[in-house]
Amino acid sequence: MTAHPPLRIGVLNGDDIGHEIVPAAHAIAAAAAQACGLAIDWRPMPLGRKALDELGHTMPPGTLETLGTLDGFILGPIGHQAYPKVPEAINPHPILRKSFDLFANVRPTRSYPGLGCLYDDIDLVIVRENNEGFQPDRNVVAGCGEFRPTHDTTISVRVITREGSRKVARAAFEIARARKKRLTVVHKNTVFKLGCGMFVEECYEAGKEFPDVAIEEVIVDTFAMKLVREPQRFDTVVTTNMFGDILTDEAAGLVGGLGMAPGLCIGRGDIAMAQATHGSAPDIAGKGLANPYAMIESTRMLIEWLGRRRGIPAAAEASALMKAGIDAALANPATRTPDIRGTGTQADMTNAILSYMETHAHAPA
Repeated sequence: MTAHPPLRIGVLNGDDIGHEIVPAAHAIAAAAAQACGLAIDWRPMPLGRKALDELGHTMPPGTLETLGTLDGFILGPIGHQAYPKVPEAINPHPILRKSFDLFANVRPTRSYPGLGCLYDDIDLVIVRENNEGFQPDRNVVAGCGEFRPTHDTTISVRVITREGSRKVARAAFEIARARKKRLTVVHKNTVFKLGCGMFVEECYEAGKEFPDVAIEEVIVDTFAMKLVREPQRFDTVVTTNMFGDILTDEAAGLVGGLGMAPGLCIGRGDIAMAQATHGSAPDIAGKGLANPYAMIESTRMLIEWLGRRRGIPAAAEASALMKAGIDAALANPATRTPDIRGTGTQADMTNAILSYMETHAHAPA
C-alpha cells in the first residue's frame, strides 16, 4: 500500500456554537481517520471573538500564513455582527475566501427519513459562486461595493467577471460529471442582460470541456418555484453569488433547516474549507441543542475531497465510515436534535456516530 504523508488540517472553532460543533466534527473525523489508517496532522488555531479576547485580534497575525501551508481547514460559524467596533475585530470570512481563491461554495441538499423533510427523495448540489456578485465584502479590493451618494439614494454594485464565472462553472461541471451528468444554470439574463448574460456565456464555454454533461438553463424565479414544487428534477446546479445564497437556504428548508446545510468551499488550488452554512446561534450556545450535522458533514466532505484530489484511498474509506455513522444517528430520534424532530442533544448525536464507527470500522490493511 502506498504511504501518503499526513493530511494537514486546521481546526478553527469560530464563535458561539462553533465551540461545540467543531470539536464534535473534529472528534468524529479523527476517529474515522484512525480506524481507516488515514494520517492527519490536526492544527487547532485561534480565530474569532475568543481570539480577540485572548490575543487581541479576531484573526491573529500569522494565521493566514499558517493556513496557507495546510491541505484544508474546518471553519466554525462566525458571529461577527456581535464583534466590538474596533479595527482588530475583523470578519474573517471574506479574507479567507479571497486569500485562498475559494470561488465555489458547494452545498448539497439531501432528504433523510423522519426529519420533517418536505420530500423523501431530494438529492441535489448547488454550486454557488463565492467571491463576486452583490455582496459588498466580496466585489471590491478596497472600499465598499455599496454606497449612498445622497441621503435618499443607495447604490449597490454587482460584479460579474468572465474568469469568475468560468471558474465556478468548471467546478460545477466536474461535480455534475461525477453525479448524474446534468447541470442546471440558474440566472436572470432576461433582466440582467450583461451580468447574467456573461455568466451564462461562460457556463456554455466551460461546457465545451464536458461534452458528456447535459446543460439546461432556468430563470432564477422559475427555479425558486420549481425547487419547492419538484426538487427531484434537479441534480447539480450552478448560479451566481446572491442567487445561490438565497436558493441554498430555500433548499435547506426543504430538508429540515440550516442545521442540515453543509458546505465546502473549494478553489483552483489544492486547499479547501469545510464550513457549515448556518450562523453561530448565540441564543443556544452552551445548551447542547445545536445540531452538529452540517459541521460534521462539511468535515466529511473535506476529507472526501482531499482524498480524491490526492489519490488517498484511506480518505475515501474514512469518509464512507463517517457517512454511515451519520446516517445511523439521523435514523434514531433519540440521537437527533430537536430541530429535526429528535429528543437528543448535540452530544447524543456525536456519541452515536462515534459508537457506530467504533462498532463497524474495519481494521486498516
